[in-house]
Amino acid sequence: MSAPKRYTITAALPYTNGPIHIGHLAGVYVPADIYARYLRLTGNDVAYICGSDEHGVAIPMRAKKEGVSPQDIIDKYHGIIKQSFADFGISFDNYSRTSAEVHHKTASDFFVDLYEKGEFIEEVTAQLYDAQADQFLADRFVVGTCPKCGFEESYGDQCENCGTSHNATDLINPKSAITGNVPTIKETKHWFLPLDKHEGFLREWILKGHKKDWKPNVYGQVKSWVEDGLRPRAVTRDLDWGIPVPVEGAEGKVLYVWFDAPIGYISATKEWAAREGKNWEDYWKDEDTKLVHFIGKDNIVFHCIIFPSMLKAHGDYILPDNVPANEFLNLEGNKLSTSKNWAVWLHEYLEEFPDQQDVLRYTLTANAPESKDNDFTWKDFQARNNNELVAIFGNFINRVVVLSNKYYDGVIPEPGDFSEVDEDTLAALKQFPHIIGKSIERYRFREGSQELMNLARLGNKYLADEEPWKVIKEDEKRVQTIMYVALQIAAGLAVLSEPFLPFTSDKLKTILNLSPRAESRGLSWEDVSEKEVLLPGGHQIGKAQLLFSKIEDKTMDTQLAKLEATKLANEKANKTVEPQKETIEFDDFTKLDIRVGTILEAEKVAKTKKLLQLKVDVGIDVRTIVSGIAESFAPEDIIGQQVTVLTNLAPRKIRGVESQGMILMTDTPDGKLALVEPERAVTNGQQIS
Repeated sequence: MSAPKRYTITAALPYTNGPIHIGHLAGVYVPADIYARYLRLTGNDVAYICGSDEHGVAIPMRAKKEGVSPQDIIDKYHGIIKQSFADFGISFDNYSRTSAEVHHKTASDFFVDLYEKGEFIEEVTAQLYDAQADQFLADRFVVGTCPKCGFEESYGDQCENCGTSHNATDLINPKSAITGNVPTIKETKHWFLPLDKHEGFLREWILKGHKKDWKPNVYGQVKSWVEDGLRPRAVTRDLDWGIPVPVEGAEGKVLYVWFDAPIGYISATKEWAAREGKNWEDYWKDEDTKLVHFIGKDNIVFHCIIFPSMLKAHGDYILPDNVPANEFLNLEGNKLSTSKNWAVWLHEYLEEFPDQQDVLRYTLTANAPESKDNDFTWKDFQARNNNELVAIFGNFINRVVVLSNKYYDGVIPEPGDFSEVDEDTLAALKQFPHIIGKSIERYRFREGSQELMNLARLGNKYLADEEPWKVIKEDEKRVQTIMYVALQIAAGLAVLSEPFLPFTSDKLKTILNLSPRAESRGLSWEDVSEKEVLLPGGHQIGKAQLLFSKIEDKTMDTQLAKLEATKLANEKANKTVEPQKETIEFDDFTKLDIRVGTILEAEKVAKTKKLLQLKVDVGIDVRTIVSGIAESFAPEDIIGQQVTVLTNLAPRKIRGVESQGMILMTDTPDGKLALVEPERAVTNGQQIS
């Protein structure tokens, strides 16, 4: 690492409309925490900042759903979220909230500064409006089809499927999330940040500047946005929840949450600096400070285009050096979903896996969605724990500590002469701070976690090759050297594991009787590379404790069963009975000629996924019928099956084949199609009446 430097590290502000799950941890907070802890260990001045985002549209929506006030919602979930972060060792220097007075003032002053500089444009525009609710439909108050990817549940400000940011009026087939009604259009006045005005700056700063060292997913998305041409972006909303727009003529309007939220990083830094006796401006206005934003991919446009444009327009602030956004984490093959309860909630995890925070931290890091969406599975969680943390890391430490207590009552022996293997092993140990540090500095945390495990593998191999339990019978002096070397590796692991496994690091330091880093005798990151001795001869260590425990199959079966129950509950909840169709007269019904027939032939229709071409004997003749059942039935399985056929339906061509009737079907509880067939075999052509 280079000379100590000042860093401002921000982690995306979580919405206080629900608890935190593993997707949040994997995408933002564990990577940011690894980075912040590493920088502190290497002697840097770090402000690691976050807080609850309490002004999003999701807040009043959740409040309406639970029948409480928005304030009740933010107070409830702010506490749950803050505690979850603390429980998992997320080492924020300050975790604030956007309802704080310091934030309201900071955000309002920021808006006024840009307003007085003429950085906004004021426009009367057509917005979606729900007449029944008497409310404009901003952001998540409206859902519809994404104009870019066709996702049918896109929000009014952003599509969670493709990450595209848009305006509510861009949605196809929009519907009010409040009443379900199709909205009307109504004019309203708002203030806009003219991003097109800043396009030249963004091109120079990102495309022509040094930002090609940004992650490809981040650089690619920003490049696409800029090259497609930027448009003015509204910074105000017609809502009654949020920070009031602090200018005349803005009654009933609040600051758009994506104008307000990133300013929360600044206000939270102010709050921290006042408490710690520091100057907050050093962390936001000094060019020697490195600003890094940790976010998920759905927030890239806000942190790489909108917020930098705001900072540039203000003129006093530094710009982000990097925005290492991650992709999304799925759960057992399906997208994480708060509304569908398809998640592993952090507060619930700790109830079932007490004192195993590091197992989850490690699994999420080792399988981090750094460059593509990744999948969390309970089987992988179990394998990472049993095959890596227990069998490699924990096994090495346990053997070293047990043997040291067995041979020397826990007193580190003085080494004798070092063999070539000893010297090579100690030299390899000294390389790991640089190897792991380089991975962390390049935001390759998954790679760094595996290099840490390689250090534990080095220790295991050294013990396995040197076999002190055998050599002790022949050469006690040699065993002293072997155990001394192994204990140096254990000390290195205690220090270098801290960013990734903070609870394990603390436990291992206690076992090895190492002082905390805060004390003068504590070991630093550089000490592992530079010090000849990490644990000196004569140093007393403690008794062995298991760092990790094996996870049994039955524990994983319980978790999988919970998810299966969630899936079935969602299917049941989402299963809606179609409303009754328009009333018909009895004479209309008598016109339907429905008969029992037998399928004689079946084959797939070329270049289709759903269609089968059937030959059906309906008694009066043999019909060709095209039916969309290929995803539920294999052709060979339904030959000879009796089915119910609407025979007097007018023929029509489907993919070039004339279909001369319709097979009657129904849905099963698991979403499959089922044939409507007689309870017992009857004669082909028998009518249904």
